[in-house]
Amino acid sequence: MTTHDPALGPAAASALAELRANVADAFERARAMPKSVYTSPDFAAAEQRHIFARDWLCAGRADALKEPGDYLTMQIAGEPVIILRDRDGALRGMSNVCRHRMSTLLEGRGHVRAITCPYHAWTYNLDGTLRGAPAMTLNEGFCKDAIRLPQIRVVNWLGWVLVTLDPDAPDPATRLKPVEDLVGYLDMSTYTETFREDFRWATNWKVLAENFMESYHLPACHAGTIGGSCDLALMTCPEGDPAFNYHWIVKNDTVPLALAHPANTTLTGDQRRITWLLAIYPSLLITLTPGYFWYLCLTPDGPGHVNVTFGGGMSADWMADPEATANLAAVKALLDRVNIEDKGCTERVYRGLCANLSSPGPLSHLERPNFEFARYIADMMPEA
Repeated sequence: MTTHDPALGPAAASALAELRANVADAFERARAMPKSVYTSPDFAAAEQRHIFARDWLCAGRADALKEPGDYLTMQIAGEPVIILRDRDGALRGMSNVCRHRMSTLLEGRGHVRAITCPYHAWTYNLDGTLRGAPAMTLNEGFCKDAIRLPQIRVVNWLGWVLVTLDPDAPDPATRLKPVEDLVGYLDMSTYTETFREDFRWATNWKVLAENFMESYHLPACHAGTIGGSCDLALMTCPEGDPAFNYHWIVKNDTVPLALAHPANTTLTGDQRRITWLLAIYPSLLITLTPGYFWYLCLTPDGPGHVNVTFGGGMSADWMADPEATANLAAVKALLDRVNIEDKGCTERVYRGLCANLSSPGPLSHLERPNFEFARYIADMMPEA
């Protein structure tokens, strides 16, 4: 999947060469990724061009956009994007930049009947066609019917809103079919999102992604929350897929809401207590349990910061429970505490990456997903 990029500067080319040398070795001799792939501004810029502008990214959950006119906004490799539910009930993606003097149009999340530019009040329908433009009758070249917001590919994959700037990117339903084969028995599309929020951490996006991908850190980093809910000896980290990596944890009863609902008679055996950790490349990270789910969507902000969308909710069984409100509050309180712990761990890693005396060490067998992720990064980046 590599391409040639004449704009790849010396620093990015050097970092890429280090990374490729790193992943060329067998996993049994693997080391953590070179420091330069986290700290180089040139490498971060190349990631925007060759990863975030080309692959499928997650905008959140489809059930968060319930009614026509419900929308959210995001940035993809510096491109402002609107995702909304159109008048026919379909998900639609389009440029968030007015076709007049190029002001951005919408901010955050919300509901609109039409998209009106805050600068000169040019107004667009929910399909992106221009509805009206004040005081344009004297411009002989103006043709309202010829103006439309550029459209962007959006799909609903198992309840996730996936979007890409690349018109030729392979369809995620085909590319991610192995994910369905693994966790289809839980049917992610039936889980309900109950919260979503955004924050910014002082670390590289890959540090946070890798933190999610391995559970080796749970006993130490999460000693105050979920660290005691799993046994590292029972953890399996299989070889990854080109589009994602995964592992699972067999949970004990420490966190009851992570288990199948007592009234659920469909799930049997370990299905009732397995927690899946799915890393959909490049930046959708999903924790899926029989009881609840939570996710992170990562957007790089230079080498040293990452913008994070954090959301989650519960399975249909637990949502129907008479104590659903209290259960939801308990899940959210637990996850907030877990996030505080992860923030501390990942920001400390980035500070260490920037230290002169630091160097990457060997990986545990429990960090195979990190090695698979490094291979994905190397494969997506261009030939120097």
